[in-house]
Amino acid sequence: MTDTRDRQKLFTSPGGRPALAVGGVGAIAATALVVLLFSASRYDYFGDELYFLAAGRRPSFGYADQGPVVPLLARLMDTIAPGNFFVLRLPVVALTVLGVVLCAVLAREFGGGRIAQTYAAIGYATSPFLLLQGKMLTTNAVDTVLWVIITWLVVRWVRTRRDRLLLCAALVTAVDMQVKWLIPFFWIGVAVGSLIFGPRELVRRPLLWLGAAIVVAATMPSLIWQARHDWPQLAMGKVIIGEQDMLGGRVVFIPQAVLLAGYFGAVLLMYGVWALLCHTSLRPYRFLGATLLILIAIFLVIGGRIYYMAGMYGVVFAAGAVGLGELANRLDPAPRRWVTGAGAALAAVAAGFLLWSTPWRDAAQVRPPVSAAEAAVNIGVYGEFGWPELISGVTKAYDSLTPAERADAIIITETYWQASALDQFERANLPPIYSPSRGFGYFGTPPDTASAVIAVGVEDSFLHWDFDNCAPVAKVDSRIGYPGNTQGVTVWTCTGLRHSWSEVWSTWMHL
Repeated sequence: MTDTRDRQKLFTSPGGRPALAVGGVGAIAATALVVLLFSASRYDYFGDELYFLAAGRRPSFGYADQGPVVPLLARLMDTIAPGNFFVLRLPVVALTVLGVVLCAVLAREFGGGRIAQTYAAIGYATSPFLLLQGKMLTTNAVDTVLWVIITWLVVRWVRTRRDRLLLCAALVTAVDMQVKWLIPFFWIGVAVGSLIFGPRELVRRPLLWLGAAIVVAATMPSLIWQARHDWPQLAMGKVIIGEQDMLGGRVVFIPQAVLLAGYFGAVLLMYGVWALLCHTSLRPYRFLGATLLILIAIFLVIGGRIYYMAGMYGVVFAAGAVGLGELANRLDPAPRRWVTGAGAALAAVAAGFLLWSTPWRDAAQVRPPVSAAEAAVNIGVYGEFGWPELISGVTKAYDSLTPAERADAIIITETYWQASALDQFERANLPPIYSPSRGFGYFGTPPDTASAVIAVGVEDSFLHWDFDNCAPVAKVDSRIGYPGNTQGVTVWTCTGLRHSWSEVWSTWMHL
């Protein structure tokens, strides 16, 4: 029978650093890998993946709404296996599994034993958001895991005081700045939290400031690009606020952020904040609990998306698992068994829900969205359908043109997804493709010499204002596509341009 001392080793190891629970964590990571590989093999390209492929074919130091890392990664994987969306997703699958493992390693850094490490890994692996975002190549999936790596390096520095860890954290930050511009908010929270709760020497370490200089230098080309294009990254803030308002806005920000963690993860998240702020064993790390609260306050004020601070969930899950383990250790054997059993049951429920959420169904069994709001909530599913129907509709419009019109025709799409899909699948067989939408609008302005324009999903009021002749040629209305992209989309052919694109384009471009 396991005695009290053995039980304590399962949860925490106050007298020294415990061994990594290789068996349990390895099994969880392997299961997560299987789920991700299966999920990544389903359906088709996600709309943003197509955009990253299009951006990767137009290399630049900066883009309107993200850095160059993900487009370059997309181009690399598409070069290795052209047109293979499964291979495209393998790097982010590997990163996400790394996030699962690092969550357990963080629990170990906090002194957590085998059960605490296993629970931390389960928390990460059973969060539908944290895990299943890794089934497709997106900036957020990459950014989230980079945050986990950075928090692990910071936690190790607190324990060891090896300053090179802070330099490594800064180098990872420099990479992350080429993905998204969210990580500076983390460092603001760390600086404020450490000045209030300690360790105050963190912000005084020379290698940290050397790393900060490297981050600034590495980000400078992107900053210059943004400045030359009137800072579209900052203008995205208004767009994001509008999207968040459609999903409930600031009123539901905190509840949604908690639910993002999953059933088991939500328990670890909430108790993890408490443990970081209040548990004696985690006192050196109180600043990390404060950092999460500071991030929540910042993103509430600026109207950020609920998943912006998801990169901190790993370290808070780890603290929650260790804190709950310490709580269980203080209980008598019978209540301790009840708490342990309840935790295992909740983890099983969370795992079951995750498997139910996994996109395993045949496409024929996926029902269409009943509204734009539902499509937006389930964008990860509906955003992968409808590309063949889109291509068919545009090809039909192109074939309807006369040979003279086809010689100098162009395509203009309402959304960057549409433009990116055509660019990925049919760029060799179709005229040049343009779109005023999001980052695609910065890829180039249409020429005024085009004899005909194929307009995809563009408002007819604009078309009749800008062209002498416009006629609808095809309708794109895939059964389970995304509204406005592959559902309810009219394809037009237009001739007789009335206003030069140099006059119209800059005012028509939108984020």
